[in-house]
Amino acid sequence: MDRQTDWQFLDDRGHLATSDGRPERVVTYIQAGATLWEHGIRPAGLFGSNHDGDGPDPVKAGSLPLDGIGYLGSGAALDADALLRGDPDLVVAVTYGGGQVYGLDPDTAKHVEERAPLVVLDVGQGRSLGDVRARFAALARALGAAQDTAGAIALARATARLRALAHDTAARPCWPCHRRPPTAPTSPDRSPGRTSGNSPPSASTWCHRGEAPAPTGRPPTGRTSRSSPRGCSSSTPGATRTPWTPCATTPPGARPRPPPVSCRGTPRNPEEPYSDGAHARFFDRVADAVEAAGGGVV
Repeated sequence: MDRQTDWQFLDDRGHLATSDGRPERVVTYIQAGATLWEHGIRPAGLFGSNHDGDGPDPVKAGSLPLDGIGYLGSGAALDADALLRGDPDLVVAVTYGGGQVYGLDPDTAKHVEERAPLVVLDVGQGRSLGDVRARFAALARALGAAQDTAGAIALARATARLRALAHDTAARPCWPCHRRPPTAPTSPDRSPGRTSGNSPPSASTWCHRGEAPAPTGRPPTGRTSRSSPRGCSSSTPGATRTPWTPCATTPPGARPRPPPVSCRGTPRNPEEPYSDGAHARFFDRVADAVEAAGGGVV
């Protein structure tokens, strides 16, 4: 992209950020900075959220080279003067909906926008991963990045691999009665554990969250015994196990299959960078864990 005399970008709040030229000194929320770095844009400074400490969170930072990138603070210690002390050409932040700038006090965000262009991208539940990736890619290109062809190819391959594994897993009986697990439309582009309509989550979705799948929405009549798969423990922080009801009898001709021996979680950055390459690597980690579990519980 040739250098422009006038630069503008419409953010997800409907606010138009403008500059006399393409911004060169870009200060970002750490997740946004990690995403832009995936596109080849190096932030001039980073800031965190109220959940962060005095230094950058190395997990949220992803592959960002933290040496040489100033960390401007987080939480109550972060005000407009601290955020703008490097005289940035652009500030990039995120919102989880409603236009509230995540990580900044509303007054701080107001004062920042009065003194520097501010772009806020929506990463909330109302947006699919693909939508958010596309918005960050558009911003990166507006800042001079080339299209990430290699990342797009890697994501397409990783998505196809994970979908094939999910289809194979969902098609298998995985309870003693060989009842097929309840299914709901799923896609790697949906957040883990989310389903549409009133259908219960698929077995692969529940187990990715470290939870025991439920064969039915409610216990069948006359069957009140409840248990969790033996030895099932989750390595995913905060995960819970939902009790499930094993079949009292095995249908004629079906071979009983024991419950899963264990459940495993796969490590996940709670604020994964929103790029094709980052999501391809995450999908591959999930697929690796599914394959390691024999195509069953992950």
